[in-house]
Amino acid sequence: MKFMMFVCTDTAPDTDPTELPDIHKWVAENDSRGRRLTGNVLAPTSAATMVRVRDGELLVSEGPFAETTEVIVGFDLIDCADLDEAIEVARTHPMARKGRLELRPYADLSA
Repeated sequence: MKFMMFVCTDTAPDTDPTELPDIHKWVAENDSRGRRLTGNVLAPTSAATMVRVRDGELLVSEGPFAETTEVIVGFDLIDCADLDEAIEVARTHPMARKGRLELRPYADLSA
């Protein structure tokens, strides 16, 4: 089961003083197990471009669409047996403590 895992900032990160897990080790472990299919860090929201079409007119604007203090800063595409395994993968990601992770399963459009 494939999940898009959005890596997001959070205005209230964990205050636990213990060291965060190493992101390179997290990537290597999940890559070697075949659970992480791809992922990357995103450029800052100031580099975003919004594209819309309204009444046949192309509207392009620079920067993020919504003003928010919590933004998506990266993503990972993971392949897990089920939601429980995806939650376990997310739990060990450093941003589970420093930010937040949103797991969203791929929709089955064949139905």
